[in-house]
Parts: sequence; structure tokens; C-alpha cells
Amino acid sequence: MSHLELSVLGAGNMGRALIGGLLRHGMRPEQITVGESQEVARATLSRELGVAATADNVAAVRKANLVVVAVKPQHVGEVLAPLAAELQQRRTVVLSVAAGLRIQALQSWCGAGVPVIRAMPNRPALVGAGATGLFAPPQVDASHRAMAAQVMQSVGEVVWVATEDALDVVTALSGSGPAYFFLLAEAMTGAGVNLGLPAETARRLAIATLHGTGLLAQSSDGDLSRLRAEVTSKGGTTEAALRTLQAAGFDELVARAIEAATRRGRELAEQFS
Repeated sequence: MSHLELSVLGAGNMGRALIGGLLRHGMRPEQITVGESQEVARATLSRELGVAATADNVAAVRKANLVVVAVKPQHVGEVLAPLAAELQQRRTVVLSVAAGLRIQALQSWCGAGVPVIRAMPNRPALVGAGATGLFAPPQVDASHRAMAAQVMQSVGEVVWVATEDALDVVTALSGSGPAYFFLLAEAMTGAGVNLGLPAETARRLAIATLHGTGLLAQSSDGDLSRLRAEVTSKGGTTEAALRTLQAAGFDELVARAIEAATRRGRELAEQFS
């Protein structure tokens, strides 16, 4: 990462997660400058992570060859538009982690010729275990794509998608996905309590199962059907539970949920853009 000069605009949860991930992966604090409007947040960044932080976004991007846009979607335009001249002059790569904002809108604020890439990370990135979908239009070259992937890999798994519309599905699947697993763990906890377990015992078992299952899947060859089958003894307890879920239309319900999230993501994209 010695070639990377990074600017992060916005030091909220995702901005801080990326900075922390990059520092853990060998990037030096002096390679990172943060544009952040809140004085308390700037002081915290300097004290805890050793990176320079300024309220002047133009100064924050002046030396950067990659700018991460990590502000809320409704504020991206007002943040990027004043930087257009600087970004165009240096042809700085812009990597947006703002959910829903299309390349077309981002490009209109950055100006012609600025390479723009979109990333859709999820909340586990905060603990270095994220899943990120990336999209870049055809005119963005391989070296710029590699820079973006390097940044996002500092907080977890990265996949490229072929179309911008596919990012809406990424948002629905992995972006919103942690909430689905939390909901399942909540339901499992409640069921355990109803069947006689103490609430704390049920909660700890559900969380440990959630965590361990993720590790097991991650360390495997990724064949989810095989992993499920290995846990499911013929005529056993797991089979009884899975048959109940399948009889209730579990697969169809999950499909409908992800379709609803994808549809809502596209509605929000139109609203923000």
C-alpha cells in the first residue's frame, strides 16, 4: 500500500472502520487524511488512530490518489461538488460507499474524466469481517479497480459485480443480510425461552451458534448445501426442524424478502439521485 495516498471524507462508522482496517494491513497513518466537519471526531481520529483530520475537504483531497466518500447519501452532492476542480485536475479515483447513489449522480458532482467506483459494504466491516460488492463502469481501468479493491479488502471479503443494478441485489443480500441473521437468532432465543431455557442461556447459545456457523462456512469450500447436509442426520432433530421450515415456505419467504429489499433499494436510489 506504499503507493496509496488516501482521503476519507466522513469519519462515521464505515469511515473509521476503513481507516482502522487499512492501518492494520500496513498502511501508514501519514498516508491518510480525513475530511470531517465535527471537531470532536477530528480530535478522536488524531488521538486514537494517528491520522490527520481537517474540516477543509479541499485540503483533505489535495494529495490523494483515491478518495473514499463515506458521508450519508443525502450529503454526498454538497460534499463532492466543491471538490470537482481538484478531482478533475488530478484525475483522483473516487470510491463511494454511500448506499444507493448511482454512478451517474456521482459523476455529475465529480466532473468528467474522474474515475468513479461504487462499493456496498455491510456492517460486519466494523469488525473486519465485512462483505463488499464493487462496481465500476467500463472506462475505469484495472489499476484504479485494484486500488478500490485493496481498500475494501482491508475490512473483509470483496466481490465485483458486472452491472450497477446488481449492486441493489448486493445491498439486499449482504448489505441488509446481517439483520436477517440477527432476526433468526432473536427468534431462536425466544423459542428456547418458551421451551424452558433461561433467557441469558438461550441468548448466549444463539449468538455463539451464529458466530460459529459463519466461521465454519468461511473456512469451508463454500458448498452450503453440503454443509447443511453434514449437520442434518437422517431422522434426527435437525431434519425435523428443517422440514418444518420448508413446509412453511421458508425458501419462498426469504426470496420475497430479498426481492422487497432490492426493490426498495432501487426506489431510494431514484430518490437520492
